[in-house]
Amino acid sequence: MGVWELLLVGLVMLLGLCGVLLPGVPGSWLVWAAVLWWALQDPRAVAWWVLVGATVVLLLSQVVRWALPPRRLRASGATARLAVYAGLGALLGFFLLPVLGAVPGFLGGVYLGERLRLGRAGEARAALRTTMRSGGWSVLTELYACLLIMGAWLGAVFWG
Repeated sequence: MGVWELLLVGLVMLLGLCGVLLPGVPGSWLVWAAVLWWALQDPRAVAWWVLVGATVVLLLSQVVRWALPPRRLRASGATARLAVYAGLGALLGFFLLPVLGAVPGFLGGVYLGERLRLGRAGEARAALRTTMRSGGWSVLTELYACLLIMGAWLGAVFWG
């Protein structure tokens, strides 16, 4: 694959990551479709192994999400701005503290968004708990799976 095609695959993955945070958008499937597109164009075996791993991770995340309570984030008062804070926190955490940092980054992003909105630490902690109980864990599960898939793809592109 050429550089422009790799950039397009990366762009579709970024759109998929943003889609995870928006209700009704199949973000994780966009990430998987980007990996499929890349694997079909790249003749190396590592591309197919990344595709197999992405499929397994995506299916496992769907099973975990079905076991979690349904999303009711709008009812809890979660806003689009809160989703941006959570998503950026997870992305920064994923790369600053490789792989494991996505979880505290997501939680930190939700806390920061609520702290800026509400102004007090105690109210922000209570809002964080409410957000996570009303579907935040489901969003985090899907986002984490997509970040793992994107990280594997980046690793295969740069070091594979």
